[in-house]
Amino acid sequence: MKPIEELETLEDIEAFIQHKSLAFVYFSRPDCSVCTGLWPQIVSLLEKYPDVELAHIEMNHHTEKIAGHFSIFTVPVLMFYIEGKEFIREARIIHLDQLENRLDTLIDNYQN
Repeated sequence: MKPIEELETLEDIEAFIQHKSLAFVYFSRPDCSVCTGLWPQIVSLLEKYPDVELAHIEMNHHTEKIAGHFSIFTVPVLMFYIEGKEFIREARIIHLDQLENRLDTLIDNYQN
């Protein structure tokens, strides 16, 4: 898996999404136990997809601006983009098996 990018500004997040063919963005807060528990599972899952670039955003930085722009009302939020277009958005309760199935289908269709 490629290195995980830690992003802090709206501009950095937007650039990441626009410049990566397959971009996965994980929004969290350090005081969120669900976020903390889910993070290693997401990292592990994405090891299966070497072409997917992963970014992590802690919602302590410019929270209102980022939350407003991406319509984030709770954390964690997972977003998956293909060529800058949002294809997956999951929030709070994440079913990893369903997420994996959706990623398999989308990435397969994109690469073929």
